[in-house]
Amino acid sequence: MSADAPAPNDLESFWLPFTPNRQFKREPRLISRAKDMHYYKTDGEQVLDATAGLWCCNAGHCREPIVSAIQNQAAELDFAPSFQFGHPKAFELASRIAQLAPNDLDHVFFANSGSEAADTALKIAIAYHRMNGEGSRTRLIGRERGYHGVGFGGISVGGMVANRKFYGPLLSGTDHLRHTYNRDEQAFTIGQPEWGAHLADDLQRLVELHDASTIAAVIVEPMAGSTGVLPPPKGYLERVREICDQHGILMIFDEVITGFGRLGHATAAERFGVTPDILTFAKGVTSGTVPMGGCIVRNHIYEAFQTGPDHAIDLFHGYTYSGHPMASAAGLATLNLYRDEGLFERARALEPKFAEAAMALKDHPLVLDIRTIGLAVGFDLAPVDGLPGKRGFDVMRDAFHNENIMLRVSADTLAMSPPLIAEESHVAEIFEKFRNVLDRAG
Repeated sequence: MSADAPAPNDLESFWLPFTPNRQFKREPRLISRAKDMHYYKTDGEQVLDATAGLWCCNAGHCREPIVSAIQNQAAELDFAPSFQFGHPKAFELASRIAQLAPNDLDHVFFANSGSEAADTALKIAIAYHRMNGEGSRTRLIGRERGYHGVGFGGISVGGMVANRKFYGPLLSGTDHLRHTYNRDEQAFTIGQPEWGAHLADDLQRLVELHDASTIAAVIVEPMAGSTGVLPPPKGYLERVREICDQHGILMIFDEVITGFGRLGHATAAERFGVTPDILTFAKGVTSGTVPMGGCIVRNHIYEAFQTGPDHAIDLFHGYTYSGHPMASAAGLATLNLYRDEGLFERARALEPKFAEAAMALKDHPLVLDIRTIGLAVGFDLAPVDGLPGKRGFDVMRDAFHNENIMLRVSADTLAMSPPLIAEESHVAEIFEKFRNVLDRAG
């Protein structure tokens, strides 16, 4: 295309992420606007959002207080660097986030996405041990079926095969715990499974294999979200914490999905009563309106970097848009909405009804398993013979085009995670429409 040619009004130029592009451009699923619990197609037809966008629009869509905060901030201060300078709202937001985090998770480092947050946490963990004179601690432990974004650090410790297999050897010095899912022992569980705490002892096996003196950190999602909603077995996170403490290993919680109310609390760390050394966040911090992420670190980690001369940089890491003014304004307005409307408490109150409605589908012949915790549920569907992932993809397409509902698909697993403003009527509508799609798929 020549530089002066008019831009074509077609779909070819945009290469969509995590999407079969040829199919999409033959039969697009386009959204033109949103409000509260709904998206709207380009023809104005209403679509119920059962996924909070992409696990992120926890306060619902186009909420006026957040919209106004972004508009006002754009007119007042469009950008300010966070390298050697700062602006008030970034500090205010960091303080508000730290207040929501448990115990001494008191220091916030801003990034712009969950992927950046994960890579930031991994870098801080390695650098922390070096600052403490343990530079041999460079190994990073993730978990099978884990998702920590798409940076090279995140996919190296991540455990979703398709995200890893195309990109070569990735970072050296990583290893993985076994995942925690066993359908024979855990099928159709509401909340935390009774079976599986012993799987945390896989970390002790890796300590014995590599020696603790080489391991910097273990990173896990408290609830594994993108792989299909896998709640932690009872006692599992506590045992991982215990092994980490025993061997001087940092524990990182990836709370990009679980943070800001998805499990009925500000953090999964609060819900499960386990405090990590580093906690990552993104998505819900701005209710998806402006990209923002980051990590919260405990006091002893932050203080380890505060030892040099006053003029010296303490952490050689950061992003141009760390603590961006509009993201900071959006974050403050979002936290106000969560507080003023009691959305975390609201999610906690709705959780039993959500689980009951989801489990009403366990009798469907296509449903192999259902897992639910907080306002999140994963459905494993029977695959089409010889075509893994087709059943899930077709269900997602049918739901959008014929039932006007947005679902999240990962292979043959469908996930629902509605905005926290959902009412019982929305929950009933979600699962009624999902059953309609399953009936057609069967």
